[in-house]
Amino acid sequence: MKVTVVGAGNVGATCADVLAYREIANEVVLLDIKEGFAEGKALDIWQKAPINLYDTRTVGATNDYSKTAGSDVVVITSGLPRKPGMSRDDLIETNAGIVKTVAENITKHSPDAVLIVVSNPLDVMTYQAHLVSKKSRNKVMGMAGILDTGRYRAFLAEALNVSPKDIQAVLMGGHGDTMVPLPRYTTVGGIPVTELIDEDKLNQIVERTKSGGGELVKLMGTSAWYAPGAAAAQMVEAIVKDQRRVFPVCVKLEGEYGIDNCYLGVPVVLGKNGVEKVLELKLNDEEMQLLKSSEGHVREVMQVLDKMS
Repeated sequence: MKVTVVGAGNVGATCADVLAYREIANEVVLLDIKEGFAEGKALDIWQKAPINLYDTRTVGATNDYSKTAGSDVVVITSGLPRKPGMSRDDLIETNAGIVKTVAENITKHSPDAVLIVVSNPLDVMTYQAHLVSKKSRNKVMGMAGILDTGRYRAFLAEALNVSPKDIQAVLMGGHGDTMVPLPRYTTVGGIPVTELIDEDKLNQIVERTKSGGGELVKLMGTSAWYAPGAAAAQMVEAIVKDQRRVFPVCVKLEGEYGIDNCYLGVPVVLGKNGVEKVLELKLNDEEMQLLKSSEGHVREVMQVLDKMS
């Protein structure tokens, strides 16, 4: 199995490191436009193999897509990171151009690859990758829900003073302020979270989750990378190993939830073919209203991209 990560910055390098450490693929190719950058990161990860005892070979390349040929899964992390005070939507013009170039080259060298988009604004960059690659919807998806649920579960574990391993949750909608957390579908060791925490505290955690990315940008002056990189790697693992894991991912909706031709985070089954199945939850009126609001926001940014092309 061969996996390519495009973009050797913080997120891409973290993703490649997790993929290697967990031996998810035989070969991981790290590609970047900055001369020697990907080669250096890949060499550093490979030199860690005898220490952490893994066999995955990591290879770096500067803008040479021929090295990525025959990849089973490609993770696209390339693009500008968010700076303080910058919204995800501010990034659209620059990152749309970058994702277009990447998707064209990847499709040329790995026509059967599953694409996982991490570049921001996430939902619209997934749309862009889909437009350019012309792949079926099951082969183009965005990584957002795993990261968002990871933050949500981490905050809950802290508040309840329990292991994050025992918390299961689903988040839907766009990546960002309009995401739709679903406390009704959140459990701790099988116990509904609403039985363990009061409503006000839960609402505070939901709001903190919505602005989770912004909180980190304020603290560090740039976007997060450990959790996003690990989240993308978890998606790769589910596909490469045909695990059929149930994860929230950004995918093109084709009538599910009464929404058509919009890229939103929903729970899916991830396996060897990419998105094996979109799961349609029975949302109540309030949850559906929040999802429709999120859809409206994502469509606005999709229209910005449409007008640019």
